[in-house]
Amino acid sequence: MLEHRIERIEGIACKVGESPIWNAFEQAWYWVDIPAKRIWRLDYASGASRHWEAEEMVACIAVHADGGLVAGMETGIFRLRLREDGTVDAAKLAAPAGLGPGMRFNDGRCDRQGRFWSGTMWMDMAQARPVGRLYRYDAHGLSAPQASALVTQNGLAWSPDGATMYLSDSHPTRQRIWVFDYDRDEGVPHDRRLFVDMNAHPGRPDGAAVDADGCYWIAGNDGSCLLRFTPAGVLDRTLALPLTKPSMSCFGGPDLDTLLVTSIAPGIHPDDTLAGAVLLLRPGVRGLAETPFGAA
Repeated sequence: MLEHRIERIEGIACKVGESPIWNAFEQAWYWVDIPAKRIWRLDYASGASRHWEAEEMVACIAVHADGGLVAGMETGIFRLRLREDGTVDAAKLAAPAGLGPGMRFNDGRCDRQGRFWSGTMWMDMAQARPVGRLYRYDAHGLSAPQASALVTQNGLAWSPDGATMYLSDSHPTRQRIWVFDYDRDEGVPHDRRLFVDMNAHPGRPDGAAVDADGCYWIAGNDGSCLLRFTPAGVLDRTLALPLTKPSMSCFGGPDLDTLLVTSIAPGIHPDDTLAGAVLLLRPGVRGLAETPFGAA
């Protein structure tokens, strides 16, 4: 695949494609289709894909150090094992008291120490209810909320050294990205401040990735692009995409130089024939290996 050339993965169309991750041990990407309750896998070498069906919506996933996945879902945080018959064995690990009907977890990933983070949201975005909270899950269990009053939590990522945490709210009434200093020993963010006001840029800030240079890649949902911001919050690159609603990107491949980009289908113009597609491209920079849950 040539640098900057955008390739579509044939035969895959998601309703709400989200949370792509790279499994270095398997040399494969995984991602989810939230309303379809589906987990997808793409093998890097062969290009073969397959999927599994869960019993409830899977919003975000991370690799588990002992095999399988950890996931934020409708009713809590789960340990997932993918069966050969295409079904999912799900064991609930934790659930916050405030997670009830009409809500679910949304964006999530592990920090550099292997703790799993995810936030909750009210599913009917038209109501713009600021009831979302951000949680940490690790060997000690589920934390108290680490951020509150979120409408549509998104954009979780950590700097290469793990000392900086990023968080966004992608709802049209917010469209902001924040940055925190991050206590790597305790897993606690503090000194929250504005990183980027996305109202000044195309698209709403959806899922994110960080590259080896420490730059933050945010999916410009409704803006047909990926945007790369330096650690100082300066936009230094905009990568146009042939679809309206990119949702998240993830570096992968043997050299971590390939981006897999998921997208969303509902609410787009009929001319957007790639809505819901999954794309591959090489942006000319490399990503970082993610820490599996429980590995550190």
